[in-house]
Amino acid sequence: MTDNAIKEEKGFSFTRKDSSLILAFLGVSFVALLLGAVAGLLQVLERGGYISLQPQWYYLLLTLHGVALALIFTTYFIIGFLYSGVIKTLGGKMHDADRRTGWIGFWMMTIGIILALFAIANQSSSVLYTFYAPMKASPWFYVGLALVVVGSWVGGTPIFSSYAKWRKANKGQPSPLFAFMAVATFVLWVIATLGVAIEVVFQLIPWSFGWVSDIDVSLSRTLFWYFGHPLVYFWLLPAYIYWYVNIPAVVKGRLFSDSLPRLTFILFILYSIPVGFHHQLMEPGITSFWKFLQVILTMLVVVPSLMTVFAILATFEIAGRMQGAKGRFGWVKKLPWNDVRFLVPFFSMVMFIPAGAGGVISASYQLDQVVHNTLFITGHFHMTLATTVVLTFFGISYWLIPLLTGRTLTRFANNLGIVQGVVWLLGIFLMSVPMHIVGVLGAPRRSAFSTYAGHPVVQEWKPYLLSAGVGGTLLFIGILLYLWVVLYLMFFSPKAEKPMPYPIGRVDPKYQKPPLFLERWPVWIGLTFALILIAYLWPVLQMIQHAPPGSPPIRTW
Repeated sequence: MTDNAIKEEKGFSFTRKDSSLILAFLGVSFVALLLGAVAGLLQVLERGGYISLQPQWYYLLLTLHGVALALIFTTYFIIGFLYSGVIKTLGGKMHDADRRTGWIGFWMMTIGIILALFAIANQSSSVLYTFYAPMKASPWFYVGLALVVVGSWVGGTPIFSSYAKWRKANKGQPSPLFAFMAVATFVLWVIATLGVAIEVVFQLIPWSFGWVSDIDVSLSRTLFWYFGHPLVYFWLLPAYIYWYVNIPAVVKGRLFSDSLPRLTFILFILYSIPVGFHHQLMEPGITSFWKFLQVILTMLVVVPSLMTVFAILATFEIAGRMQGAKGRFGWVKKLPWNDVRFLVPFFSMVMFIPAGAGGVISASYQLDQVVHNTLFITGHFHMTLATTVVLTFFGISYWLIPLLTGRTLTRFANNLGIVQGVVWLLGIFLMSVPMHIVGVLGAPRRSAFSTYAGHPVVQEWKPYLLSAGVGGTLLFIGILLYLWVVLYLMFFSPKAEKPMPYPIGRVDPKYQKPPLFLERWPVWIGLTFALILIAYLWPVLQMIQHAPPGSPPIRTW
């Protein structure tokens, strides 16, 4: 059994044209990571009281940090990773027309980012990254980010097109699991970004250009959070793809199931979009019934998350048993603990437990009353994005980059990657845990360091904010280590004598094929829109019908 599993990891080479496109997306994501890291370091040192910045610089850095990391780094990296897996599993190379479309999407996004970054740099757009009216940015900030969204739709077209071509040529066959999941991820992305696209195009751009004087704040925030929550799942689903599809090959095992992951991804699409009101529990203009309904839908997301935990643990046990493990937990010893492709993403899986628990707390009405607009939310956000997602992306980079450049993942890079993962984990622990605690004690988020006129309550916050500063510094060191390994794997690692394997796990052939109804996308997309209409139609109509006087633009710094 072990030999059979190892034989499945065959060498694979991308064409030069395909690797260039993927590396272009990954390259921009790495530049964004460095920009966001510098901004994040200065922010956390200011918040901890280590340095002192002018308020306008603090909020500029806060905006740059959010845009560079939460929007640019993630979106570019995800598209590059999904391209790689779709190419690997759907024929070995991208069609010329699809590749051209991918480049069009890349340049649309990149031009948009240049516009947005310029608007941030000239201090006209310090509005964080939440598109939160009545805070107003330069219109070119909104135009730039609209281009990013539309460019990402164009960039996703090759994924849909490659999948459709494969289905047409293989009628009656279930698609490769990676390709199915890539399609699901982009289905979620396109549906979710409709909300923010409507907000930006029909509200923020006309308002910021001065074509209209006022904006409906309640509707604006609702449209943003229609997008803002499923955005988290756009980040998470590629991490799940790696856990479900690639990790089984890395641990020399097999998939626990080919059907369960497909069902899981469909449930994520159904449950993750019509839930944005749980981010607006403290806001007026929405009746308690609709908030309650969306909190219930939010809690249902726990179901596919627990299915994922079960499937991943089962995969690990199968891998251990295939390699001769004995006893109830003997399979744990068989896992490749010294392999950076497994260990660093494993850290992310462990951190997903407290991250998910924090999400449940934040979505609960009474508990949200305690932690809303406090540093608890910031700590939860970083524990979710900067560990569960980012650590998995690090693990992917360590084998995907040498595969794209024809180089070798050397022992030096492997070991330095493990050190980087440990430093990152320690940094998150020292930063995010204190943020959770000090948030419960009342420390606000999105504000620079302040003594609040020496109020005694603030004295309790200081040790936690100091710890957060140390943790943020370690995270910055972790990013420098990561980029060092990335540059080494791109340009200095030895050339590979033979192609490296692209790890794709497979299910045991004796199991039944996944049912084809799971690939009836019109049904699942129709059900998703039905849920969205149930959750949003009436309250949005109420907002429009009883709209308060709009707000003029406000700049607080």
